[in-house]
Amino acid sequence: MAISNVWISLLLALAVVLSAPAARAEEAAAAEEAAAAPEAVLTLHADNFDDAVAKHPFILVEFYAPWCGHCKSLAPEYEKAAQLLSKHDPAIVLAKVDANDEKNKPLAGKYEVQGFPTLKIFRNGGKNIQEYKGPREAEGIVEYLKKQVGPASKEIKAPEDATYLEDGKIHVVGVFTEFSGTEFTNFLELAEKLRSDYDFGHTVHANHLPRGDAAVERPLVRLFKPFDELVVDSKDFDVSALEKFIDASSTPKVVTFDKNPDNHPYLLKYFQSNAPKAMLFLNFSTGPFESFKSAYYGAVEEFSGKDVKFLIGDIEASQGAFQYFGLKEDQAPLILIQDSDSKKFLKEQVEAGQIVAWLKDYFDGKLTPFRKSEPIPEANNEPVKVVVADNIHDVVFKSGKNVLIEFYAPWCGHCKKLAPILDEAAATLQSEEDVVIAKMDATANDVPGEFDVQGYPTLYFVTPSGKKVSYEGGRTADEIVDYIKKNKETAGQAAAAATEKAAEPAATEPLKDEL
Repeated sequence: MAISNVWISLLLALAVVLSAPAARAEEAAAAEEAAAAPEAVLTLHADNFDDAVAKHPFILVEFYAPWCGHCKSLAPEYEKAAQLLSKHDPAIVLAKVDANDEKNKPLAGKYEVQGFPTLKIFRNGGKNIQEYKGPREAEGIVEYLKKQVGPASKEIKAPEDATYLEDGKIHVVGVFTEFSGTEFTNFLELAEKLRSDYDFGHTVHANHLPRGDAAVERPLVRLFKPFDELVVDSKDFDVSALEKFIDASSTPKVVTFDKNPDNHPYLLKYFQSNAPKAMLFLNFSTGPFESFKSAYYGAVEEFSGKDVKFLIGDIEASQGAFQYFGLKEDQAPLILIQDSDSKKFLKEQVEAGQIVAWLKDYFDGKLTPFRKSEPIPEANNEPVKVVVADNIHDVVFKSGKNVLIEFYAPWCGHCKKLAPILDEAAATLQSEEDVVIAKMDATANDVPGEFDVQGYPTLYFVTPSGKKVSYEGGRTADEIVDYIKKNKETAGQAAAAATEKAAEPAATEPLKDEL
């Protein structure tokens, strides 16, 4: 299970502060003029969404919720950008959808909206949909979107056209004998697909490129990057293979987790990956840092053939990561691995000379995973029972009861509003011995893989027979009580369900419960 979007945001927010690009004088003047103009952002809903996407070759859509603080902050910047871009030739359209509105929720589900605000670029009548990954202030939105219209790849006709390739960013350039044929077509197809993530260029003159060579064997794709080997080439023009090449080549062999905003895109990509992750955390400003760095980079080379991504983090910038993984600063220097099943392996107070041997033990399957858990409460007498990672299976799956469990975060405003409502519902149901309402702090405990927690609060209802559904009922005490009474299993039903399950033939794949 990958790290949730909520935690990716927290991990990076504590480490990276993105600076907004400076506003151009003419755009600032235009923004002042636009402030008094009619609203330029289109309001879309379930009835007109498809028509709007079909009408506009390029449209940016924000999926928002009226109660979302980040959406409220974005709103004036989004409108200002829409006003500025309405004067662009061709016009660049910005739109918004209230994804919290019941009639629009199918749209949010269709386009995999998991948090607010979510922004997506729709091209060619919705045939090409991409995540918006640009700034969140007006001038930055304008500059980002201007680059997203027009050709996906720009021709490099002279050396001066290629100077941008050394700006410290990642660029992808196709070198061809002519701008035709399967290789060129595939390259343009990929450029269109990935244009939100990378800048693409193409040329027939390899010697126009930095570190270029007129004698290079064409066609090829050359990726420029500001780390590791700086330039890498591929001659496989299969679209899928090219995409894998770019993905693998555009992340440093070792991602650095510090306060440098230039590392933000690499950190985001690192934490979003489902691959096993190895992380070394220590203080970058202390004496042993260089020896640790040398040993770690050596280990990365030694295990380069393994399916694992590597990170080195400064503990001064990594507080979000420490909170997420349940670590403490006095454990550093430490090395941690989270595998693709979310199992974690830890070596605290590690020495530089122990890194290679410890990693080898991991790859040989000799390490025991650890679990982040608060202590099991000694007294648990409140109506809503406190559950921790070390007892969640006993309470939820082995108690023989109907359990409504809330996964919450202490800082979550919606969780705070829900708390007294859950207390009231639990108090109402106290006489129901086969019902438990429970809660778990998902920031202080590892969430078991049976539950998908992408935001807070997340609620699940689990019956004695093991049936598990995401709770999508009302959020008043009466509605919660009614839901539990209507959906709970009696002892007889649970026994019958268990007998029926035992009689079923073995399935080749686990069955998934659906609402």
